[in-house]
Amino acid sequence: MGKISSEAKQRYSEKVKQYKQSAEAILEREKNLLGLLRSEGTNAAYKRLTLVDERLNLASYYVLLNRLSLSLLGVKNEAFLNDARKSCYQSVIYLEEVVSDFVDAPFSDYSEYLEQIEEFEDEKRYRMVRKLGFTIQSVEDEFGENSKWRWSFVELEGRFATVAKNLINMKTVLAGLDPRVEGYQARVAHLDLVKYLLQRAADRYREKYEISTLRVDDFKQGIAFLQALRRIHTLLGENQNAEVVKRKIDVWRSKMETDERNNSGPR
Repeated sequence: MGKISSEAKQRYSEKVKQYKQSAEAILEREKNLLGLLRSEGTNAAYKRLTLVDERLNLASYYVLLNRLSLSLLGVKNEAFLNDARKSCYQSVIYLEEVVSDFVDAPFSDYSEYLEQIEEFEDEKRYRMVRKLGFTIQSVEDEFGENSKWRWSFVELEGRFATVAKNLINMKTVLAGLDPRVEGYQARVAHLDLVKYLLQRAADRYREKYEISTLRVDDFKQGIAFLQALRRIHTLLGENQNAEVVKRKIDVWRSKMETDERNNSGPR
């Protein structure tokens, strides 16, 4: 790469100034909102949902700043990308605090969390999930396939799949799966997306196990996501799909136990 001219640096500095200011403003709002959370106990869950959205906006600014660096200077800005990655994580953490981080559990185990956000409409939940997924994917794409964070994103994607699932109120969703009920399309789309995310999370953990770590914990986590997927199919009365997933779980578990016995990783 050639030397970056002073003119290019100047253009870059002027261009990024306003976006850096916007990012700093988001961080200041986050600080103030966290202060309110510590001093006030009311509407804590809704305040955290606001923080989720703010952090996603912040991640988008960092992605934009990196793209400006690529466009004007010809270099990737790893610092901005790491800040974007951390912001995605923080968004997920805030959402876990609202809806729990239970991967495979009966709805009754985390239903009390959702009681705190009953007025958060299904359409808004689905939009939040889509925004979270889009932002994570954008950051991952900016890093590229050969990034040192490649396998770290498996965990982030898995935690995203979990909160996307846990945002759904399983107590009311079945009654809402009637085309005549307002919000029907958002609920169906949200459920379909969750099924896809759970399957992808399972596959990604299996891939991580096979290619990178050979750690049985990664294999077990992949199976946990399959079990969560099977639970969703069962709740929705999709018995054939549930049986397909059950067979896959059995195959994976058998493979895992064989690898453990051999103590030599996958073959």
